[in-house]
Amino acid sequence: MFSPALRNRQRVLAQLSGQEKAEPAAPAELTPTTLVGQEYAALRVLLHDNLRTLSDIASHEARVPVKVEMARAFAPWIEGVLAAQGTAAQDEILVVNLVWAIDYRDFDYALRLAGHAIRHGLTMPQGFTRTPACYLTEEVATIANAEFDAVTLDHLLAVQALIDGHDMHDAVRAKLLKAIGRRYARRAEEFDPAADNAPAGGKAAYIQTALEALQRALQLDKNVGVKKDIERLDREAKKLAPGGDETPPQE
Repeated sequence: MFSPALRNRQRVLAQLSGQEKAEPAAPAELTPTTLVGQEYAALRVLLHDNLRTLSDIASHEARVPVKVEMARAFAPWIEGVLAAQGTAAQDEILVVNLVWAIDYRDFDYALRLAGHAIRHGLTMPQGFTRTPACYLTEEVATIANAEFDAVTLDHLLAVQALIDGHDMHDAVRAKLLKAIGRRYARRAEEFDPAADNAPAGGKAAYIQTALEALQRALQLDKNVGVKKDIERLDREAKKLAPGGDETPPQE
């Protein structure tokens, strides 16, 4: 466990790391020729030691709590990096912790790290072929579609805003839209007109927003698996439309 003084030192040096590099579109990694670079190099040694430890654990599930503990050692450095203004250096510590944060389901933290990585043009660690924007989108959307309660609509909308304008495969973006659409559909199912946060347009507004997301997902990937969702929501929308009737006609 690092002492408070050492954690503060890491945080301050990390802030300085954001002031030593230019050209965020193609950032270079810090070199051990400065005090900041030496601190980064020391933490990278620890990081690679941690990665070797994780590689010895076969169970993905068993790795998760280990990653949570390992991440604590890098938190002061990362907080300093995030607090720095201006440009940023390529940072293996930060992008590896982005991967870990998604694995242990801390999506608030993952979004902060991804925002920095995307904004400054950082690349993912060696062995990863996707960009930070694509990695974030696909990993979070995959979890969201497999485990409904694991990812909130707010998290998904934050991902959508963060990756706006960034290139990725259509199928990846479709997965995100599928997850978003299904959560709006759930809100329609649970709609309470007396709630303080009830949207203008009521239940129909949720259904329409869900349909727009799911239809766009289908446009991007015909195999995304939302056709049944769209058919069901279309029926619900017709019932709520003027002249629609939720009850069958009486004989």
